[in-house]
Amino acid sequence: MIKKASYISLQSALEYYGIIPEYVPKITSVTTGRPGVVHSKLGVFIFKHLKKDLFWGYQEQEVIRGATVFIARPEKALLDLIYLTPNSDNDAYIEELRLQRCEKINIELLIHYAKDFKKPKMERATNLLKKVIINKR
Repeated sequence: MIKKASYISLQSALEYYGIIPEYVPKITSVTTGRPGVVHSKLGVFIFKHLKKDLFWGYQEQEVIRGATVFIARPEKALLDLIYLTPNSDNDAYIEELRLQRCEKINIELLIHYAKDFKKPKMERATNLLKKVIINKR
C-alpha cells in the first residue's frame, strides 16, 4: 500500500473484477487523507478523498502471488464511483459504464451499502444499477 488508510476502488477495482470492459492504466484508490497522485516504479496511483464514515466495504485480496492489497468489494467500488462522480445518477451514465459479469454483484449488498451513504443520489443510482444488473444476468 502506497498511502495509509486507502483501498483500491472506482474503475480500478471494477476492472479487476471484470465488471467493466476497459483497461484502466492508473490505479485509483480512495483515502481518508489528502487526494493526490503518486508516481512510482509500479505505476501511477491516484488517490481520491472519501469521508471517514464512508471508508468501509473493502477486503484484503491477493492480486498477484505474494502481494495483497485492500480493494473495494464490487458493490462498494460501483457506489464509490457514483458518489465521487458528479451527475452520475442517471440512465446515460449507468449505461456508459457497460457493466458486464453482473453475477459478481450482490444486489442486496448493493442496496444495503447505498443506504449507508445516506444520500438521495445514491438511492437513485442504485435503482438504476439494479435494473441494469438484473437485465444483464
